[in-house]
Amino acid sequence: MAEAGPHYSAQTKARKAALDILFMADQRGASISETFTEQRSLAGGVVRELTSAIVLGVAEHQLEIDQRIEESTNSAWPLDRMPSVDRCLARLAVFELDYTDTPPAAVISEAVRLAGDLSTDDSPSFLNGLLSKALAVKPTTD
Repeated sequence: MAEAGPHYSAQTKARKAALDILFMADQRGASISETFTEQRSLAGGVVRELTSAIVLGVAEHQLEIDQRIEESTNSAWPLDRMPSVDRCLARLAVFELDYTDTPPAAVISEAVRLAGDLSTDDSPSFLNGLLSKALAVKPTTD
């Protein structure tokens, strides 16, 4: 995956860093938490707060997040059939939709933008549809 360029905002760079860690763990078949700890160590312990919150949140809620993704996509595209970048972006975005106060439009827009920069030509529309459906059926926390 390409490095985040100067055209990315601080929030986008934090999400891109989180995506890099999630992608690395996914590619290795490794624990997200262990991969995060390793990458934080390599970065001298300096990791953006948003990056940490997303990575650790996805690690903590991965089963629920993956279930939400499965429920929000066509049965022809289960998690294991998605491109790894799309799978990781979906996890990142569903975490933010379900567990943070970040405006849903911003979450979806960022995920679609990153997909456009880093994944296949079909990925932005695929993720937009998946995340829009996930938002529409978001569980209530009451």
